Amino acid sequence: MNALQTPETLTTTEFLARVYEAGPRVAVFDCDGTLWGPDSGSAFMYWTIETGLLSAEATGWLNERYAGYKRGDVSELAICGEMVQVYRGLPEETLRRAAAEFFRDKIEAQIFPEMLQVVRDLQVAGTDIWAVSSTCDWVVEEGVRRFGIPAERVLAACVQCSNGVASDVLRDVPTDEGKVSSLARAGIKSPDAVFGNSVHDAAMLSIARHPFPVNPSAELARFSADHGWPVYYPVPR
Repeated sequence: MNALQTPETLTTTEFLARVYEAGPRVAVFDCDGTLWGPDSGSAFMYWTIETGLLSAEATGWLNERYAGYKRGDVSELAICGEMVQVYRGLPEETLRRAAAEFFRDKIEAQIFPEMLQVVRDLQVAGTDIWAVSSTCDWVVEEGVRRFGIPAERVLAACVQCSNGVASDVLRDVPTDEGKVSSLARAGIKSPDAVFGNSVHDAAMLSIARHPFPVNPSAELARFSADHGWPVYYPVPR
């Protein structure tokens, strides 16, 4: 920990200047808490419970598992996978329509304008942009469309779909070191810039030539101080 036990905090002007000066060819962004404020993964879970998309049986099981996660009895990796597996048996088209409605009504207004600007400016400069998230791909792909990030540049928690129906067979759950592994499978081992907000992004921030902790959690702020990384806090809407 540094002497102040807190990392340097950048102003918006300083943050933008450092990003543009870095001139990244490849930039990787976490989503929840980084591109927009809320945790869209847990919010989508509750929304599908409230709207009745999930059955009573599935809701009971998921509520029990999520309570276990909050107590520390269920790991981050396990719960992120289970929050996608719980939709098994539902048509993918139904899930994508639900994700579109959910993001429009619950998350879109809380996109950080500064981060929208960063992504768009980097795209204009020719940067290859990737989004990496432990939230389900249906929600993440819908959300990053606002940023002009195509689905083929999204690495998110996802299951196999057969004949248009979601299964419980996991394809990927990018969290913690798993984010680094997911990027490596996509051919990205040393991204020029990485943006993330939580300790679950620490591993992929650590492989970046230019790590940018954005809106960091307390744990990531401490980690950033230890590693000498300046942090940036977008202005909440």
